Amino acid sequence: MTATPTPSAPLHWKLVVDAHDPHAQADFWAGALRYEIEDHSALVGRLLGLGAVTAESVVDHHGRRAWRDAAAVRHPDDPFDPDSGTGLGRRLLFNRIPREETEAGKNRLHIDLHGPAGRRDAEAERLCALGARVRRKVVEPAGEWVVMTDPEGNEFCLH
Repeated sequence: MTATPTPSAPLHWKLVVDAHDPHAQADFWAGALRYEIEDHSALVGRLLGLGAVTAESVVDHHGRRAWRDAAAVRHPDDPFDPDSGTGLGRRLLFNRIPREETEAGKNRLHIDLHGPAGRRDAEAERLCALGARVRRKVVEPAGEWVVMTDPEGNEFCLH
């Protein structure tokens, strides 16, 4: 017998981004969004101690153990699991992919950032200082925004 899902219960989700350097991407997006980098060091240590993962699967990042092939950032006000360090709310997860798996082309999904009113240029400068680049400025009857790229070339918009 299968359980019937509750129709009114919202789904938990996270945005997963393919990355060549997950930790650099997490650093950039944590700074861009003013999010926190998730600290998985307690979970990593436990799994290493049990022999469930190898030393090759972890790295030292910002002075703590982290997964070699994944890093995440979470909203600082959202709950998180203290045992694993995993965010339980708004979060971005960056998974390492091999360089040969890079596909050229337009993003099919992107993030829109909404900075303080009247401060788009200052916010664009702040993001560029973190490693973003301005691709183009868009001025249309529907509005104005800046198309930017993160350090690995993923497009996002600043409104």
